[in-house]
Amino acid sequence: MIAVSFPEFVEIWNRVVQRQATPGHHVRIAGWLQDCWLSGDRELLLMAFRNSGKSTLVGLFAGWLLRGDPNLRLLVLAADLALARKMVRNTKRVIERHPATCGLKPARRDQWAAERFTVNRTLELRDPSMLACGIHANLTGSRADVVICDDVEVPNTCDTALKRADLRARLGEVEYVLCPGGLQLYVGTPHTYDTIYADGSQAVAAAAGSGEAVPFLDGFRRLEIPLLGPDGESAWPERFSKRSIGQIRRHTGPNKFASQMMLRPVDIAEGRLDPDRLQPYDGALAYREAGGRAWLSLNGRPLVSASCWWDPAFGAAGGGDRDGSVIAAVYTDDRGMAFLHRVQWLNRTGAGGARAGPDPGAGAGRDEADEATRQCRAVAAFVQALHLPAVTVETNGLGRFLPGLLRRELGRAGAAAAVIEATSRTPKDRRILEAFDARLAADALFAHRSVWATPFVGEMRAWRPGVARGHDDGLDAVAGCLLSQPVRLGRTASPLSRPPDWRGTAQVTRAATGFSPWA
Repeated sequence: MIAVSFPEFVEIWNRVVQRQATPGHHVRIAGWLQDCWLSGDRELLLMAFRNSGKSTLVGLFAGWLLRGDPNLRLLVLAADLALARKMVRNTKRVIERHPATCGLKPARRDQWAAERFTVNRTLELRDPSMLACGIHANLTGSRADVVICDDVEVPNTCDTALKRADLRARLGEVEYVLCPGGLQLYVGTPHTYDTIYADGSQAVAAAAGSGEAVPFLDGFRRLEIPLLGPDGESAWPERFSKRSIGQIRRHTGPNKFASQMMLRPVDIAEGRLDPDRLQPYDGALAYREAGGRAWLSLNGRPLVSASCWWDPAFGAAGGGDRDGSVIAAVYTDDRGMAFLHRVQWLNRTGAGGARAGPDPGAGAGRDEADEATRQCRAVAAFVQALHLPAVTVETNGLGRFLPGLLRRELGRAGAAAAVIEATSRTPKDRRILEAFDARLAADALFAHRSVWATPFVGEMRAWRPGVARGHDDGLDAVAGCLLSQPVRLGRTASPLSRPPDWRGTAQVTRAATGFSPWA
């Protein structure tokens, strides 16, 4: 059999069979795939703009691989079975019609089915030459030399944090299907900020959503072809002119265009809360007392007020419909800037099974405390560590009995903080918008770096007003802080007989007047 390179294989198919020219970016992709295959690179990621013909080209690549070695076994995984079938059908047509694949089509019709086919080969193998499967199919017992993950990330598989985690878990099964030295080829475009296709810098920014310290496809050799190159020219000018690109941008919106045509990980749906507008900062609170007055500062800026909001919930958060029990603290400086210093989930279980909230009361005789008591102890530790003068407890529903319990734990911890009870009557969507919109638009909301290590940033990206999707417990707690922010108060000296108050609030003092009612 005469050796045919993959670029030649593609050119013959286009010129002889299809009677059309080969686009420039197809030539580039074909050369890259062949180079990776011959050089032994077996972990590949191909990203190209929507309607670029990348899946069609990968179907041709599958046919070229079978021409070179008919004993190969290829598995196509897609978001659903119908999508995987399209690539299998494409490869079947290539084998039937391409001049270089004569003799591969089997004589038996049962070897030429819609979801699977087996070419004429020398080995007797249990698995077919090419098999189509949806991402949710049972792959146990399957074996493959090549696994093609074609558009496994689509809105239906990544529009919630739970679906994204499930997608990663199912793709992890590929390692048990792939034979040693086999090829993994991912083909697609990003459909979410927390995408499986993220590179190193993107994965670090999205780690709050997925909890990944490294990219999901870390170490994969990548080829990315966005619609517009660095010079602003179209990658396929014959099909995508500047005018048509402008129409696509207008009709789909900036987020979807950036995701599907420019390969930038963003949420496709238009969001109202942009975490990129948060102003990150480092540094710890600095507390000092002098001359009977207390001072609290952050990076040299004096703080004049604080707000702490606890939205309680019971049961482990992070799965299903379980709400998170979240406490947040926001400070304001003397210029009116708001600093989101801490957000903490008290009932969230991490990867190691430990709760996110500390249990300062744990010890001899206190290990068996009920969940409400454990959370109140964690709140007391939170309040004490951040020098908070008060904590507001949202008493809707189960929170009604918590203020008394919290006051007891604050007293035991020696935290001089008040407990304020609050009932939210404003719809949650409206409350979140009122709290965040103006501050984000004015770049007046700062957030400590630690906030990026929590689910809060992921909640901001996924939140949609009026759409009941995912969790917004962190957003709700921070919104409570922002909306309950106290009015700035003037500083007066605090008497030494009372604990200093770093906010400089007016205190009761005794003045000597010389007046005597008995004179």
